[in-house]
Amino acid sequence: MSIFLLNLLPKSCLIYARFCINVAKMSLNTQQRREAILSQVYEKGHVIIKDLAAELAVSEATIRRDLRSLADDHRLELVYGGATVVRNSDYSFRSKGLRNVEAKRIIGKLAVDLIAENEQIFIDSGTTCFEMAPFLKSKRDLSVIVNSARLAVELGDVPGLSVITIGGQYRPERMDNVGPLATTTLDQLRGYIAFIGADGLSQDFGVTASDIDSAHLYRLAVKNAREAILLVDHTKFLAPSLFKIVDWKAVTQLVTDQKPIPEWMDFLDSQGIQTIYPETHKE
Repeated sequence: MSIFLLNLLPKSCLIYARFCINVAKMSLNTQQRREAILSQVYEKGHVIIKDLAAELAVSEATIRRDLRSLADDHRLELVYGGATVVRNSDYSFRSKGLRNVEAKRIIGKLAVDLIAENEQIFIDSGTTCFEMAPFLKSKRDLSVIVNSARLAVELGDVPGLSVITIGGQYRPERMDNVGPLATTTLDQLRGYIAFIGADGLSQDFGVTASDIDSAHLYRLAVKNAREAILLVDHTKFLAPSLFKIVDWKAVTQLVTDQKPIPEWMDFLDSQGIQTIYPETHKE
């Protein structure tokens, strides 16, 4: 609602309209904060109220309300002083694919916009990179290297795309291939652009993954690539995961669903990394 229209309303309506706008903003912030909390729960397995309040710059009472709401939705379990993952939580590709769905679609579209015709690319097996698939189908004369069984099936019969699978040990829960056979095959390839995701980010530690096999494979993928483009949604900026993939010097561009906070923008600029998000071309 524009300021001009607001000024035409009676005072009582004006107060109500501003109240609705503030509620909408508050709801968006609440949703983003709860997504950030869930991201940390999934990555760490356990979170502490005091730490969350400090990291997210809100009161402990606010965090308690967030945790209680998420627990009511069966997305985490409350414990003394914090919360933990729900017992028998599903960490599979399908489960991860349900998180931050719209953000990942935005990132997938922005990433594919960077790809020229007659290009060679590597795409990792994560759910964020998977969202490139629908937009890749309009490309022609493209070679796509994958360790993801699902990506191979999704793109394998698309005219104009040549799909190269690297083999290896199959992980059914993640629907991908890792291990020595995968790295041996990947080590025979050069000259491609690598698109990789991450489970967490740290300015000091770098780009990280939650499992060692993925971290090792994608480190090699970046090493052999002529360029590495990082795809991460806004929740990944909050904390690193356990295993380093690469240092920041290996990344040339970062694609995300919303503009990072100033601290992160300054850091990425200092590293010479181009940051791409939906508003990039509007500024």
